[in-house]
Amino acid sequence: MKVDILAIGIHPDDIELSCGGTIAKHVAMGKTVGMLDLCRGELGTRGNAELRTKEANDSAQILGAAFRTQLNFKDGFFANDEAHQLEVIQQIRKHQPTLVLCNAISDRHPDHARASKLVSDACFYSGLLKVETTLDGEVQKPWRPKSVYHYIQDHYIHPDFVVDISDYMEIRQKSIMAYSSQFYDPKSKEPVTPISSKEFLEVVNSKVALWGRTIGARYGEGYTVARYPGVNSLFDLL
Repeated sequence: MKVDILAIGIHPDDIELSCGGTIAKHVAMGKTVGMLDLCRGELGTRGNAELRTKEANDSAQILGAAFRTQLNFKDGFFANDEAHQLEVIQQIRKHQPTLVLCNAISDRHPDHARASKLVSDACFYSGLLKVETTLDGEVQKPWRPKSVYHYIQDHYIHPDFVVDISDYMEIRQKSIMAYSSQFYDPKSKEPVTPISSKEFLEVVNSKVALWGRTIGARYGEGYTVARYPGVNSLFDLL
């Protein structure tokens, strides 16, 4: 199906932690949003790939996504090469998104920046006629999203713009906590990780509160762009 927005992350939960409020807001606006995980997070210390897939699907329902697809890239060891790009191009051409949201351009986890470049490259090549892909036996037509926006993850990056998510913070929180294997649970007997502490969620919430303040809102999610967005009028920026 064609979607307005395709949100892409290398790991399950990347999207929720960084742009879950944006997704919920645009769904409420009547936009169609699809979600794409490039891997299943099998290297995660807590839980396993099967459990994280279930959690990802539960979270997608909370956010109101039209679908969630998972590819089978190798967690930690995927590459930004032809084979991986073509798989992403297949999904872009299948769903023909107007906008793509994807991983941060740099981050603590090396997978994030690598996935960011992979998706950006795939979005460009997807528009080239001579890059050929087939899906279900049919030749796909070229398609290039109008814009690619990079959400911000663990590292603090100054955003190029901020989306007001004040009315969607509760849904955002529920979508994150759908990953009960990964985040703070005082009853869990799993090993402690950098993201399983109570303090981690406090930091995540502090960031969206900080970005919200910069635009005069309670909460916001920040994004960076590689290509400047165009506007018809200065009043589009109000």
